[in-house]
Amino acid sequence: MKRLQQILGLGAGTSLFAMMLLTFSDVVGRKLLNASITGSVELTELCMLGTIFFALPLVSLAAEHVVFDMLDPFLSKRAMHLQRMLSNLFCALILAGGAWLIHLRAARVFEDGDTTGQLLIPTGPFVQSASVLLALAALMHVVLAARALIGPADAESAEGAAR
Repeated sequence: MKRLQQILGLGAGTSLFAMMLLTFSDVVGRKLLNASITGSVELTELCMLGTIFFALPLVSLAAEHVVFDMLDPFLSKRAMHLQRMLSNLFCALILAGGAWLIHLRAARVFEDGDTTGQLLIPTGPFVQSASVLLALAALMHVVLAARALIGPADAESAEGAAR
C-alpha cells in the first residue's frame, strides 16, 4: 500500500510541478518576450486533471476529505463506527459509478479520436486514466470501510498507520 501511495503522490506532485512550471514560463514569456506558450491553457488543463485524479485516492485513503462531524459528540462509539463504515461504502459506490461513466466516456473519446483544440493531443488516455484513478479512489473507500469493520479502536489505529 505504501508503494501505491508513493506512486500516486509522485504523479500528483509531478502534475502540479509541471502546471506551476508551465504557468511561470508562460507568464514570463508573455511579459518579457511578448510570446505566450502555444497551447498553455490545454496543457494546464491536462496537468490539473492529473493533479486532481492522482491525489483523490490519496485523500480518500488518508480520510482527509471534508467530513461533517457535528453529530459525533452525540453518537455512541458503535454508531460512529457504523456511520464511518456506511459513509465509506456510499462514497465507494458513488466513485465507482463515476468511474464507470467516465470509462464509457473514454471509450467514446477513443472511438471518435478526440484531441485538444490547439495542440491536437489525444484526450482518450487522459479520460481513461481519470476513470482508473476514480476506481482506485473507490477501492480506497472500500478499504476504509473494511477497516471500520475491524473495530473502533483497531480501525482508528489502522487509519493512523495508513497516514
